[in-house]
Amino acid sequence: MHSIRTVAAAAAMIFATSGAMAQSADPAWLDTLSDQLALEKDCAVEYYVNISEGDLAGRKTFEARAQCRDGRQFDASRTEPAAEFTIEECGVQVC
Repeated sequence: MHSIRTVAAAAAMIFATSGAMAQSADPAWLDTLSDQLALEKDCAVEYYVNISEGDLAGRKTFEARAQCRDGRQFDASRTEPAAEFTIEECGVQVC
């Protein structure tokens, strides 16, 4: 019984930590990306992972992986001043 509690506590901590890492300082761009994914790919975003915001030669960059409700995943990126994201569907990967 003790090991089940330990595993549950560890899983909860990992889930909470991964959720915290998937937050944005400026979530408006995630809303924009959600709208673009819905329009172009018929993707209802369930959640985002691997969110990255940065600067490249003085221009803001945004990257994220979207998980759709239907199971598909898309990688998206945008470098300002571009208004739209470049979106690519994630394929099956074998390591």
